[in-house]
Amino acid sequence: MARTVPIFEGAEDTYQADTCLPLTRALEAGEIRLESWVHGHYPGRILPRGILSRVKSVGFWDATHDQTWGLDEHHNEGIELTFLETGTLGFAVNSKEFQLKADDLTITRPWQKHRVGLPNVTAGRLHWLILDVGIRRPDQPWHWPSWSVLAKHDLDELTQILRQNEYPVWRSTVEIRRCFQRIAKTIESYDIAQSVSRLTVQLNDLLLCVLEMLREQSIFLDDTLSQTKRSVSLFLNDLAQNTPLLRREWTVREMAATCGLGVTQFIHYCRLITNMTPVKYLNQCRLEAAAQILQHQPESTITAIAVECGFSSSQYFATAFYRQFGMSPTAYLKSAAKKDPSG
Repeated sequence: MARTVPIFEGAEDTYQADTCLPLTRALEAGEIRLESWVHGHYPGRILPRGILSRVKSVGFWDATHDQTWGLDEHHNEGIELTFLETGTLGFAVNSKEFQLKADDLTITRPWQKHRVGLPNVTAGRLHWLILDVGIRRPDQPWHWPSWSVLAKHDLDELTQILRQNEYPVWRSTVEIRRCFQRIAKTIESYDIAQSVSRLTVQLNDLLLCVLEMLREQSIFLDDTLSQTKRSVSLFLNDLAQNTPLLRREWTVREMAATCGLGVTQFIHYCRLITNMTPVKYLNQCRLEAAAQILQHQPESTITAIAVECGFSSSQYFATAFYRQFGMSPTAYLKSAAKKDPSG
């Protein structure tokens, strides 16, 4: 089942899709039962090219006992719906934790990091659908698959709700439960060639039932969630939180392209959000990351920290660090050691 894991551009630079390695290992060890139809690297039976396009994975797992693994923070290549039929399950989105119970439905988008299992998966039956609607950033237009038969105004309404409200956990309905159960029966009981029509109808039914469920909720729609400024903000936040991204030799043009913008637009939004130019903001993120490393990894050398945080030389790093913090990296390290009782 080892397949190439795709790497794709997104609002927060480059994403690597969920590897599913813990799940694959549990499946191979006989710890869990899994049935799924997939395109790409996900575990399961491979759908022929052109069949149910944009479905990355649809299926379920059945864990009859608590597991010793979980799925760490990851992104998916599309919108992911999961439905917990039985049991309980720890779940987190952007570090906010939930305890799912039977009949809970989750909805996540490509830019929402999420975990399954806190830390480990517990006994239960979990269904899912990962559907690629052609988005990697919040401001991009959605493209539903050609096999969808929902009326345009229904798809437009579903799109608007999913773009402008990102709450991840919903109480499901009896109709949605039945949809997932029918999908599971099709996947485990029929050959792909003989049941494409059946599954296509069931997936359309699921989308309609999700829309009807959402219509019944008192949902606050926030159009700022789907604006260009949001995509830039997500990218800038990711720079600040991920030291590996800081090692990249960014140009302003590359930063702008990651957000799907021209240089002038990107600079405008960067100033609007941070009151800094992109280069100054990137430099500040690098310096703050370096300060964190100095505090928590005092054994690291100044040169190693400079390289890890994306500085071209230790000399330039030392000069920039002094301007930012009013002391050299070495002096900062000594100051941090004095404040640490264990130092």
